[in-house]
Amino acid sequence: MPHVLLQQVAKHFGQVEVLKPLDLSIEAGEFVILLGPSGCGKSTTLRIMAGLESPTSGRVFIRGRDVTDTPPRDRDLAMVFQSYALYPHLTVRENLSFGPKVRRIPRKEIEDRVAEAAAILGLEPLLDRKPKALSGGQRQRVAMGRAIVRRPSVFLFDEPLSNLDAALRSQMRAEIAALHRRLGATTIYVTHDQVEAMTLGSRLVILNHGVVQQMGEPLEVYAHPENLFVGRFLGAPAMNHVDGVVAPGPRFVAPGVILELPPGAERWTNREVIAAFRPHVLSLSERGPIVGEVEIVEMMGNESFVRIRVPGVPQPIIARVEGQACFAPKETVHFEVRPNAIHLFDRAPGAQGHPRLPVGAS
Repeated sequence: MPHVLLQQVAKHFGQVEVLKPLDLSIEAGEFVILLGPSGCGKSTTLRIMAGLESPTSGRVFIRGRDVTDTPPRDRDLAMVFQSYALYPHLTVRENLSFGPKVRRIPRKEIEDRVAEAAAILGLEPLLDRKPKALSGGQRQRVAMGRAIVRRPSVFLFDEPLSNLDAALRSQMRAEIAALHRRLGATTIYVTHDQVEAMTLGSRLVILNHGVVQQMGEPLEVYAHPENLFVGRFLGAPAMNHVDGVVAPGPRFVAPGVILELPPGAERWTNREVIAAFRPHVLSLSERGPIVGEVEIVEMMGNESFVRIRVPGVPQPIIARVEGQACFAPKETVHFEVRPNAIHLFDRAPGAQGHPRLPVGAS
């Protein structure tokens, strides 16, 4: 049986349906990311697993045991929160040992667990400090250490890096990945940050409006999004998208845009579609078939993002260019898109969620 299993788990707050019936199976040792925008239901799902929220319907199993009505302390899991949740009046050593003491674990075993967690996370020099004397990254390591000393069968992380600056987030991502490799524990991690999702997870579960949009390995989901929401949510900058129709050729035709499509797309001839393509697949050239005007150039150092206004397209199209792009505002540019890099999504009335239409090798 899966290590963690959710069967038709749903959650309502009054008349508001936060989580629609969800089935989720997580194997032992997996690192699963619950990913989605704010309010999509990912933290609610995690809190139901932890026992901090009760499902309106459905069942929760951990290691084959039905824990739907089991208190959090008896679920054999540990949770790391966004807010660190450290006791300010206790030292690091006392924070780490607090949980095992409450569970009346023998003192020698507590000392061994604290020493092990401190060694894993590099906390030995900090054991006699109080939280106010620690940096944000150090506090988050203590919060992780407090989970480690529990020796749970499941680790739950609820957006643990949101309060850190960019450099610390990068460092802590590496530490969490190394921790998972070392412990091999089943880990379920909630985030809205796609960088965390792509670099940490062995499997993504993408939610929106309380519904799972897609599950799969990070690179598979990135390369083959099942609908437009997934395609645009995963990737920065987001996928470009243009409304139009498939014409014979096969070609995609929209005001100001004509794109060659790969063989196989002719099956959608005369279909209303959305053509989507990522910024890095645009090629800027003097003779590209699509013409636009530079709106702004965002210099990122080793790359640049060029925002282009194309007549007839409501939103700007973004191109990713290596190095520093030497374009001036209002300069006319030409570009093209590789046919096999184009995704088609259904735009027809009633096509809920704009599902992907298979085309060629895309």
